[in-house]
Amino acid sequence: MSNARAARPTRRGILAAGGALGLGAVLAACGDDDASSGSSGSSASTSAKSGPWTFKDDRGTTVKLDRIPTAIVAFTGVGAALYDYGVQVKGVFGPTKTAAGKADVQAGDMDVTKVTVLGNVWDEFNVEKYAALAPDVLISTMFDNAGTLWYVPEASKDKIAGLAPSVGISVYDRQLTAPLQRMWELAESLGADMKAAAVTDAKKKFEEAAARLRAAAKAKPGIKVLAGSASAELFYVSGTNLSIDLEYFKALGVNFVEPPESAKAQGGGWYESLSWENVDKYAADIIMMDDRSSTIQPADITEATWKKLPAVKAGQVIARSPEPILSYAKCVPLLENLAEALEKAKKVS
Repeated sequence: MSNARAARPTRRGILAAGGALGLGAVLAACGDDDASSGSSGSSASTSAKSGPWTFKDDRGTTVKLDRIPTAIVAFTGVGAALYDYGVQVKGVFGPTKTAAGKADVQAGDMDVTKVTVLGNVWDEFNVEKYAALAPDVLISTMFDNAGTLWYVPEASKDKIAGLAPSVGISVYDRQLTAPLQRMWELAESLGADMKAAAVTDAKKKFEEAAARLRAAAKAKPGIKVLAGSASAELFYVSGTNLSIDLEYFKALGVNFVEPPESAKAQGGGWYESLSWENVDKYAADIIMMDDRSSTIQPADITEATWKKLPAVKAGQVIARSPEPILSYAKCVPLLENLAEALEKAKKVS
């Protein structure tokens, strides 16, 4: 998410800083290279649907078009989810390419050379390129109840809104299964073949992975899991409230470290900020670390206090995706990795 730094972060800045966690290091500006859109290479495919298109989003807004949109512009993670369902977007905005020009983790399996990148970092959105795409619809997620479209800059949101209708999918204060279902419905409305084997198999695997995680959590009730994120100056500990993945994992029985509400106040209720000297404030047996490119990854953390943590010394650190790609195929590994970590975990705290 975002990378804005301020002594007193704004509400939007807090979300940008973590949506779930962490201010993180500033994303390297990778440019907004543009390329012609190509056909989807995913294993699912879109069926030939025609006629008018209607979709009611999570703001309660109903978008009506004369035909199913094909010129789709989306937040990168949304584009990645739709790609898994066989729907190719034309343009994206949000973390799409790394400094090395490779696909960002939030781009999933999308071929990032076949989409026009309108902005790769927070507050970057090329309105002129957007207009040139003649968009039918813009789709993004929402991390609040105010209908704020994720990664659509405040300064240019009105210009952007004037060029095409928008759809918002809420990823705020609900369990993962809810936005997964909404993305399924959106993909289906856009012509995706939801009966394709790749799609139905992924959903079945998700249900199996959820059952596995529930069983693993039940078998290891004393194992404490901490959700963290690292920046150069601070370490962030996420609470389970508000984040779609953590709320769901908690509902399945995972025993999370839970900072008090008062400690999360500065982080908008999402997280508590700790100095590296105080990174051992909470006892944890497993640490889940933010995998986004805007954050420092575990292998690159040099702080001595980090290296002394029992979970780190025991090798019980796994990746977490605070902004899950909302396809069942991409969410299966999230459940399986946590389940495996619990199954193998030793009590070290």
